[in-house]
Amino acid sequence: MPQLPSNTFSELLANWQAGDNEALRAAFPRVYNELRRVAHRYLRKERPDHTLQSAALVHEAYLRLEKRRTGPFENREHFIAICAQLMRQILVEHARSRRAAKRDGGYRLSLNDDLAGKTPTMDMIALDDALNELARLDGQQSRIVEMRFFGGLSIDETACALNLSPTTVKRHWATARLWLHRQMNNAVDL
Repeated sequence: MPQLPSNTFSELLANWQAGDNEALRAAFPRVYNELRRVAHRYLRKERPDHTLQSAALVHEAYLRLEKRRTGPFENREHFIAICAQLMRQILVEHARSRRAAKRDGGYRLSLNDDLAGKTPTMDMIALDDALNELARLDGQQSRIVEMRFFGGLSIDETACALNLSPTTVKRHWATARLWLHRQMNNAVDL
């Protein structure tokens, strides 16, 4: 199925924001496969016996999006980044509930340039806490991390979504990664 121009997708999102529930139902299938890839990337970094699957994670994100009416969305990339953020929240909530039931549920995640890294090393809850702290200190860097790491967007796609230059995104991405690395190491040392 050929992709429709971004403005058509954006128009559907704008219609949904204006109260047209069918517009989200029409827009979502146009990014479904991309969202499944994002969900798959997330779940590859989770424990092997994780109960959620890619499709279930995407569907849960859709349901939350439908309830929240989050927006307004700048463009397709921004929409995908918001959905990726919702998926992150779902996985963090899942991790927190599992950890409450079983101390140290084993949620680990690697934060590096290789977004598809196969060696999970970072605690998802600690990462979420660190990202929330980063958002408090520098919202733009936090959004860049969410779009790059969780949304799987490239430097150029992130720059487009945030209306920044690619150079600025690269600089903030590098700074945010260093800050998060330091926070995560401090969390491990405690």
